[in-house]
Amino acid sequence: MKIFFKSKSEIAKMREANLVVCDVLDTVGQSCRPGVSTAELNEIADKAIKRAGVTSAFLGYSQPPYPAVICTSVNEVVVHGVPSRRVVLREGDIVGLDFGVFKQGFCGDAARTVVVGEVSKEALRLVESTREALRLAIARCVPGARLQDIGWAVQSFVEPLGYSVVRRFVGHGVGRAMHEDPQVPNYGEPNKGIRLKEGMVLAIEPMINAGRPEVELLDDGWTAVTKDRSLSAHFEHSVAITDHGPELLSRW
Repeated sequence: MKIFFKSKSEIAKMREANLVVCDVLDTVGQSCRPGVSTAELNEIADKAIKRAGVTSAFLGYSQPPYPAVICTSVNEVVVHGVPSRRVVLREGDIVGLDFGVFKQGFCGDAARTVVVGEVSKEALRLVESTREALRLAIARCVPGARLQDIGWAVQSFVEPLGYSVVRRFVGHGVGRAMHEDPQVPNYGEPNKGIRLKEGMVLAIEPMINAGRPEVELLDDGWTAVTKDRSLSAHFEHSVAITDHGPELLSRW
């Protein structure tokens, strides 16, 4: 494991990248209305990238190369949903929007789940609980804490609510690369794992299912869905560990 510690000036650059990410997520989120396809959401994000003069962190990533600039994960899709003309949003859907860019050599990475029109109480409760789980996890990002304290904050909050934590996908370090060490699971035991130190930057991203935790990958090689087809929600922020506590580089 090789952890890259960031200076204050590098963290400032990462904040600039993350604020671009949040601006784009705001714009795309406002377009999540009934009748809009996820391909259209991708086009909106792509135009925003060009206006901002930044580079997509997602397009062409890994193998098979990811074919879009944003992930659009609807309802039972946990993460990495590929935008499509065939996927058209409907009233009551929830949509996970995961987006990242590079600016000045550093990556900004964030995600949020938005609701489409009026949603069920169950869906809204899942979304709000996942957002709160992220808040609780961020609060553990202080020098001297342990890595698994972050995952325990998520797990100990959502499981008593009847939800499950996805284990196949986890958070990660972030910096000059989108995925750096260490991996940041959304489960764990308190006071276990490596010590958190000033200069670490972590992308923390709870993925919470209304049903069981198991997921499966669809034939496109990217789209991950709940095995029992229950709803799933996802939130992510990039957070710097500093001597004055957790520093949120993106925004809510």
